[in-house]
Amino acid sequence: MKQLVCALGLSALLFSCQQKETAATYTPRTLTSSEKFNDAQPAADSVFTVYKYNSGKDESGSGTEAFGIKFKDTVVRIQVNKTDSNGLADKFSFVQPINTQKTTMLVQLADHPDLASAFYLIAFKDQKLNVVSLNRPSTGELDSKFTKGLNKLGRGGYLVNNDFFITNVNAQVHLIKRQNPEERIQGEFILNSPDKSTLVFLQSSSLYQVHYESDDVFTQALSKPAPANADLSEWIRDNFSWEKNKKGITFLKFSDSNRIVDIREFS
Repeated sequence: MKQLVCALGLSALLFSCQQKETAATYTPRTLTSSEKFNDAQPAADSVFTVYKYNSGKDESGSGTEAFGIKFKDTVVRIQVNKTDSNGLADKFSFVQPINTQKTTMLVQLADHPDLASAFYLIAFKDQKLNVVSLNRPSTGELDSKFTKGLNKLGRGGYLVNNDFFITNVNAQVHLIKRQNPEERIQGEFILNSPDKSTLVFLQSSSLYQVHYESDDVFTQALSKPAPANADLSEWIRDNFSWEKNKKGITFLKFSDSNRIVDIREFS
């Protein structure tokens, strides 16, 4: 009888060990300039599995959804605080594949108080898992106003906190050139050029424009502040036009008030 009890206990222990999930912790690295994250799947099955947490929703269904990611059979955890051994994150409020191969995921940490440090790439690259931080230190006086998180620019890609632009399909990540290297762009993103390569940021006295593929920039001074947001699109159409410089790069410049503007330039 004692042997039977011991055997049953051992079986239960082995079963619980088999049921226990394995997890791995990854320390994020910094992004190098204009990296691509478009490696192919190494096998027929996807390297990533996204699953939903029972995320603390109450009986009414309110609360924030949270997701987890497995790399093959292993739960991915991110070391978000290097000085705290307990500073691990494996719950994400946003998970989105950003390449056709679905080997790179753009994620946002769930319930994270600081938008500037909440975004990461989890990518299969160079035959291993990479976790890349999408955070650049900034000392801007108006950072709290212009650190808005994720901005999806149609089919073109994602703008993250005025600091990174991620192209869809081929998953190339560009560092957006700052006016001041110590500060993220102190302006509100308002427009993308017709060729989807120049980002326009509205500031108090200018339009700061970045061609993210070349790092060429152009600042268009404003003779007076822009109108309220409700009239912003019409004001831009009435006063500006897209012009190419000698390099073939498109920037927004003051236009002749008598010029007929094609509204498709701003779609």
